[in-house]
Amino acid sequence: MTARSVDMPATTSGPRRVDGRGELSDRVVEALRTGAAPVHTRRAVRETDPWGEDLHLALYLLYELHYRGFEAVADEREWDPELLRPRQAMEERFLQALRCELADAPRTVEEAFAPLLVEPVELSDSLSHHLEKDGELWQLREYAALRSLYHLQEADPHACVIPLLTGRAKAAMVAIEYDEFGAGRPENMHAQLFADLMVGLGLDPAYGHYLPQAPAPLLATVNLMSLFELHRALRGALDGHFACVEVTSSPGSRRLAEAMRRCGAGPAAEHFYAEHVEADAVHEQVVRHEVIGGLLADEPEPEADIAFGCAATVLPEDRLGDHISAAWAAGGGAPLAPLGTGGS
Repeated sequence: MTARSVDMPATTSGPRRVDGRGELSDRVVEALRTGAAPVHTRRAVRETDPWGEDLHLALYLLYELHYRGFEAVADEREWDPELLRPRQAMEERFLQALRCELADAPRTVEEAFAPLLVEPVELSDSLSHHLEKDGELWQLREYAALRSLYHLQEADPHACVIPLLTGRAKAAMVAIEYDEFGAGRPENMHAQLFADLMVGLGLDPAYGHYLPQAPAPLLATVNLMSLFELHRALRGALDGHFACVEVTSSPGSRRLAEAMRRCGAGPAAEHFYAEHVEADAVHEQVVRHEVIGGLLADEPEPEADIAFGCAATVLPEDRLGDHISAAWAAGGGAPLAPLGTGGS
């Protein structure tokens, strides 16, 4: 079956058309386009690559219904049971793959986070280290275009855990999210700062603009957040994801700020990462001691889920770094298609 495209939300440069990448995503695209139920079988889901283009594009499209949606797709389809059923099967496939690969991962918070609190001695394999020392402007543009699917949605999924927390954990989470959303100033929202970075790099800052070029390893990092966000049973994993992001952000942001400065990417590009160096260094302490500490003081049971969420955050990020590094080492681009220039 050949499915037609589905459009991302309209923007100043027009909506982007998104094509399926296999049986599952083709059928999701067709279902969104026509309003019909997607035809799928659990066998097709079981046999698909849990890290592949088909499953992760299909999941991303279904998750997007909980965010800004698509052109000509009714908002009511967000909770359409005919879409939730295949999504559940795909989530189970992805979650099973995560748990399988992380079977030997730490199960306590202390064991999970201890290695993340110390910078590795050897950084030569780190993507941010490469960009800091040897990266070129075109590589920074590719990196920013791909990461835009994450950063233009930054803080939104994590905000959904707030109603599930109490006491110290809730108060601390709200304080951190207040910073993430610009402390009441829309121009200082971290998502807006990233949009400014994109403009400085000559990229289109429209939400979802680079989805057609986003490979599965990138989509997996975004889908992971939504997977944890949309399931109350995985709230501990969402807290672990959030804590892991905050704990690991500051050193990498420092290297990326230096990369932007060295390559002459412009003040907006440098500012986004420089802001995260300072902000996330503070957030790291608050999230570890108050969000995680407060949650475990009230509810010790989610500790293993928090540790799992931390490990599950690192795994797709490492896979994405490997994908980008391999593409560049082979002399090609990391996106699935050229980015174009001037916001095209």
